[in-house]
Amino acid sequence: MTKPWKQIINAAVGLRQDLHRIPELNWSEVQTSARIRKELTRAEISWRPIARTGTIAVLAKGASGRSIALRTDIDALPLEEETGVAWVSKTHGCMHACGHDGHTATLIAAALWLKQQEMHLPGPVTLIFQPAEEGGHGALRMIEEGSIDSVDAIYGWHNWPALPFGQAVCPDGSVMAGNGTFRITVTGKGGHASQPEMCRDPVAAASAIVLTLQQIVSRRLPPQQAVVVSVTSFVAPSAETVTPSQAVLAGNIRIADNEMRDIVNNLITQIATDTAPAWGVKADVEIFPRYGATVNDPDEAERFRQILCREFGEEWENRSIAIPVMASEDFHSRLSRHDTGRSGLHGKCLFSRGCRGANGICSPPSL
Repeated sequence: MTKPWKQIINAAVGLRQDLHRIPELNWSEVQTSARIRKELTRAEISWRPIARTGTIAVLAKGASGRSIALRTDIDALPLEEETGVAWVSKTHGCMHACGHDGHTATLIAAALWLKQQEMHLPGPVTLIFQPAEEGGHGALRMIEEGSIDSVDAIYGWHNWPALPFGQAVCPDGSVMAGNGTFRITVTGKGGHASQPEMCRDPVAAASAIVLTLQQIVSRRLPPQQAVVVSVTSFVAPSAETVTPSQAVLAGNIRIADNEMRDIVNNLITQIATDTAPAWGVKADVEIFPRYGATVNDPDEAERFRQILCREFGEEWENRSIAIPVMASEDFHSRLSRHDTGRSGLHGKCLFSRGCRGANGICSPPSL
């Protein structure tokens, strides 16, 4: 049955709110996947499970034109929701704080409209509902299971509350940063605080390491490089009168250029291991790579910029936000498909669309 576009949008808003009530962490998106599959089945769109809790569907399979894919992510974050909205999360300690409920509802809306136009589609359209974007490497699992084997180009989007509704960013090259984490364990010699000369204080040494790490961005790298090094945790539990034997630092890096990853990680390791001996302690550094930078294909980005201009007008592009955004996305896995040894994917594009209304609240039409 053909539905007016406005009816599809209204249904998608309701779906987004329903999904917001039942957030699930990565690789646990059981209820979410069930709802997605129910909506696809109701629309008479064939689907199949992939990557455990993921779902994939293809429209116009027999069409001869260019094959494109539209991708969304479906998992939530381990946060307690305090918004007070009517559709607040019912799951303790879990919230759709990154907007994946809106992403998912948007792709369902697109699926419903495309299904109505299926006979007129020039080429196949693959709909990808990806689990485990939040650190779970869900994109890589879906690629390994063949989600884009027959796809020529893939598009994704991310809502961005910092941008006004009706504006977007869709640059050539890097659009979102790569990331990684690190842990530095500083081991010294504990003892009574009244006898510091008998101790080898890991707290003082770790503090020195924290301060020196700030020099990576300000003194060791060119100012033209977009890099973030943040120490986000400092743990050294002890009694007030006792110097502990160990302190553990942890933090996060962001890089706009994937080639900077090894440089930054090597500097973290060098600073920690070189600073420690001056304090009579030892530093052990662990590096945990996560996602690479999301780098748009210039041809696909230009193609989509033209679409954004037609949809939102000449003022569609927001020029006030710094690009790349230093948040991270595992869409980069799809943009790096040639690294997997597969072939055939020619284009890829991720854009960020504004969803902030005039009152500073995300606008309902943007889901």
